[in-house]
Amino acid sequence: MRSFLEEVINEIWQKHGTFENIVFILPSKRAGTFLKHSIATTSNKPLFVPEIYSIEDFIQKISGLTSIKSTQQLFELYSAYKKSSYPNKDDFFAFSKWGRTLLQDINEIDRYIINTEELFSSLSEIQRLNHWSLGTEKTKIMKEYLKFWDGLQELYDVFNSTLLEKGFGHQGLIYRRACERLDDYVAAIGHQTHIFIGFNALNTAESQIIQKILSTTKSDIYWDLDTYFLNDPVHDASHFIRYHLRKWPYFQNNPPKGIGTNYNSKKKIQIIGVPKNVAQAKYVGQLLNELNEPVSNGLKNTAVVLSDETLLNPLLNSIPQEIERVNITMGYPLQKTSVATLFSQLLNLNIHRTNKGWYHQDVLDLLSHPYIQKALGQDINGNSVSLPEEIKKKNWAYLDTNKIASVLGTKKTVISHLFLHDTPTPEEFIKHCLAIIKLLKDSLYNFNEKLLLEYLYRFYNLFNQILGMLAKYDFIKDLESLKGLYQDLLSVETLDFKGEPLEGLQVMGMLESRNLDFENVIITSVNEGILPSGKSNNSFIPFDLKVYHGLPTYKEKDAVYTYHFYRLLQRAKQIFILYNTEPDVLEGGERSRLIMQLLTDEHKKDDILEKTAAPLVMAPPKNMNSIIKDDNLLNLIKSHASRGFSPTSLSNYIRNPMDFYKRNLLGINDVMEVEETVAANTFGTIIHDTLEHIYTPFIGKYLSVLHLKAVIPDIERLVKLNFAKSYPGSDITKGKNLIAFKVMVRYINNFINLEIEQLNHHQIKIIALEIKLKAQLDIPQISFPVVLKGKLDRVDEIDGTVRIIDYKTGTVISSQVEITNWQDVTEDYKYSKAFQLLCYSLLYYQKNPLDILQAGIVSFKNLGAGLLQFATKETKNSRNKDRKITQKTLEAFRIQLEKLVFEICNPDVPFIEKEI
Repeated sequence: MRSFLEEVINEIWQKHGTFENIVFILPSKRAGTFLKHSIATTSNKPLFVPEIYSIEDFIQKISGLTSIKSTQQLFELYSAYKKSSYPNKDDFFAFSKWGRTLLQDINEIDRYIINTEELFSSLSEIQRLNHWSLGTEKTKIMKEYLKFWDGLQELYDVFNSTLLEKGFGHQGLIYRRACERLDDYVAAIGHQTHIFIGFNALNTAESQIIQKILSTTKSDIYWDLDTYFLNDPVHDASHFIRYHLRKWPYFQNNPPKGIGTNYNSKKKIQIIGVPKNVAQAKYVGQLLNELNEPVSNGLKNTAVVLSDETLLNPLLNSIPQEIERVNITMGYPLQKTSVATLFSQLLNLNIHRTNKGWYHQDVLDLLSHPYIQKALGQDINGNSVSLPEEIKKKNWAYLDTNKIASVLGTKKTVISHLFLHDTPTPEEFIKHCLAIIKLLKDSLYNFNEKLLLEYLYRFYNLFNQILGMLAKYDFIKDLESLKGLYQDLLSVETLDFKGEPLEGLQVMGMLESRNLDFENVIITSVNEGILPSGKSNNSFIPFDLKVYHGLPTYKEKDAVYTYHFYRLLQRAKQIFILYNTEPDVLEGGERSRLIMQLLTDEHKKDDILEKTAAPLVMAPPKNMNSIIKDDNLLNLIKSHASRGFSPTSLSNYIRNPMDFYKRNLLGINDVMEVEETVAANTFGTIIHDTLEHIYTPFIGKYLSVLHLKAVIPDIERLVKLNFAKSYPGSDITKGKNLIAFKVMVRYINNFINLEIEQLNHHQIKIIALEIKLKAQLDIPQISFPVVLKGKLDRVDEIDGTVRIIDYKTGTVISSQVEITNWQDVTEDYKYSKAFQLLCYSLLYYQKNPLDILQAGIVSFKNLGAGLLQFATKETKNSRNKDRKITQKTLEAFRIQLEKLVFEICNPDVPFIEKEI
């Protein structure tokens, strides 16, 4: 395959026989590298490399101005804004949110040489029409809003004139100035020949410059387009070039050059639907593995074009190890590195600092960063490990420097830069960041982290650049504004990959593929919203006004990407077009119209193979874990049995033996977390303790309506008292804690009112509250002592019958405490509440043998159902319920309980995980 650049260079060589006095202008710098290679292979003798420019560098040379970065442009625009006559000027942080959009519009206006007075005047009048009012007088807000639009011309003039005084320019200003100085440049050209190669969409400034040079000097322009598209009057791939050929006077006497006839050649085109982005990257890796054959010269002439450049990272992890030579032109975004995460966390930590200090989770996230861990040491005197435990243990929702120092000490240099006594100024913050970089560099030398040291060097330069800007401009006064500046600079910084641009696999973005040709092309993410990008109107200028003044809209941008897409296909022999079959808001829409256009092309339908690929997902067999009871485990079981099985621990075993093994035998509980709002278990504890306070004076006495009514006014005080005891340091005056407090008060009020209603019909006597009981279980098959223990919330007597009552702050329904089959009690976790009531009844009966007992649950979330009493039924739907717990009932339960305990203690029965 002969590339477009090789064809152009060959033609120029045939025509001129030399490259002296020839100036090449291309769309991008990257194309210049390949052009040099083509020149070297065309000439069989040594020669000097001719002048080669990208269009931006060429126009900048004509203008005589120096280009400045977008961040400095924004600073200069804000300086101009401060000098303008606008009242009530925004601070830099607020300005930066709309200033970038205005800067983008100014750039575009100047690139297209628009009459700014006419455009800004029209824009101002449109805003007046949009905000008309029936009232004779406009409101103050409307007046200020319209004044903003009226002042844009003044702001534009001050901004551009300030840049020109300094010899600087944004891209648009450089282009406008180049047009103004074009005659001087043309007059100084002499015998030089200018060759323009591979252009498509041109703004007004570029068009004027190229036309002027073509019409006044011996120069040429070569278009990279196929006749197949050029002869199609409606195809977007040739939209711009058809316009140039039709409108430029130069082409009235000169035929277009560079037009090829390659697109209709035989090609293998595969259109492949793949679910999600990562799967696309994995599939590309698979394709590369198939293409990497020594017979076909490997991947020397292969390109992966990423329509969505966020796929770079997953793609890098998907390239087969067998591929040794890879050239990545895009650069790895610095904001994707872990060092960027570190400084973003540090900046947010200081921005979100309150009067109470730093939020504990922000502190933990920062200290858990791997580089901070390395700088602190894995466990220096135990300090770097103990802070999270100390925070959770003392329930510190917020931390200050004193609390951190009490745990980590004050000798750690890194800590002194991370946690400052006062909120720093932007300059102080940057200096602390530079100090942290130096400390990290010193600590990382021993770890041989070369890539990380490169990251740190780039951030060292970035922070010094910010420090320079802070010294030059005085309007970055707070950390929020600094964050905007930091993110703006970070977004354009990349880490360049080392590689040979002319060898091996080429990985690039769509725009970097301009003028380059490859035999094998893989294009990813060919979805609507990505390729083409679709409607995105990040501009102050309305669509109709853009059309009137000849500014590009989304339609022109779509045509640009259509050209790039088809240009890649022109000379390629094997093409793989991948799209996401499961699109969403973040990953583009349905498959691109470019795919649909290809599929409906009569000339190409025989070349296309359409298919869908999906990752091969092997569902692993669900193997339930099992633990064999060895001597050590049996000793744990014996120890637990002697201390006592609680109803809760036995319920854990019924639910899943693995839960019992981990929690009750090994003591592995849920991870302790800081309680910012009252947790469910704490909620229950406060309810229990408050009820104990209320009913303790009545132990051994009958309840009376008069006494209970007297308690009601004191409920709120008692809840506050127990709230402070169970949840120290809490604030119940606002937020979720206030809601929880009000709910607790309501629950207890409702319960007392329920008791009062009961007293109108029954006599109730309090026997005991929160009593702990133990009972020995004599199981013949077990040779060691087994104890059952439990804590009964309340024992009372109603009309002469003893009741055992258990309080539950969660939801319980009657079916959970009613059984038909005794085996269900110890086999089905659904009946765990009935199991607990029976355990409590057995414990009480052992100490106080009675003919009849009753047991029930008070569910505060289902208080309307009253006391949910344990009952036995003959069938599930039977309405006849026996709520009496007799000796016979307890004997039937004891049989099932002993079976359960024996299963736990039996060395021949392993703990087998249940599927929950």
